[in-house]
Amino acid sequence: MESSVVSAAELNPFQLLQRVAAFLETHGIAYRVVGSLASMAYGEPRFTNDIDILVDVRLEHRDLLMAAFPPPDHYLAESAVRSAIERHGQFNIIHIPSGIKVDMIVLKPDVYAQTEIRRGRRLTSPGDFDAWFASAEDVILNKLRSYREGGSDKHLRDIAAMLLIQGAAIDRGYIASWAAELDVLSEWQRVLAGLEEESGRPS
Repeated sequence: MESSVVSAAELNPFQLLQRVAAFLETHGIAYRVVGSLASMAYGEPRFTNDIDILVDVRLEHRDLLMAAFPPPDHYLAESAVRSAIERHGQFNIIHIPSGIKVDMIVLKPDVYAQTEIRRGRRLTSPGDFDAWFASAEDVILNKLRSYREGGSDKHLRDIAAMLLIQGAAIDRGYIASWAAELDVLSEWQRVLAGLEEESGRPS
């Protein structure tokens, strides 16, 4: 999985993703790529310098993480790792020469998070990535949640692009069911209404 050797400053988001994915897979740690990189994989490409990964990391992995991403090329705070694991929050791995940041989102014990980590797809784009991604449906649901929490309209645009490109491959029943549970049903209906308006037919 490791990309060809490049200078530290030339590292791109996909190459850093592969380094993190290789670490997680080597140590048997379940993960799913989420966020902008995932919406790009299912939808339209756009620039991003951030990588979001849902990860089932435990306290026993802390020292392994610190050893795998050491200074001076990486910023990784041991205290932040411990706090995120204990509180099911998130911590950051920053590749200092390139400025690329990985948000490691620690898996929560709730039913939806456990469902999300069990789902997913292995996606491969030669020269870019070969990793486990969250399912398209779960990427959409999390985009809806981000929008509800005050995010920009880019989340809705990302969702619309995914729906248009993936078409019938998207399980809209799954999305509608969880959208109701996660209190984002009105946001989901807004996306569908926008697609219907643009196409002139029910979406």
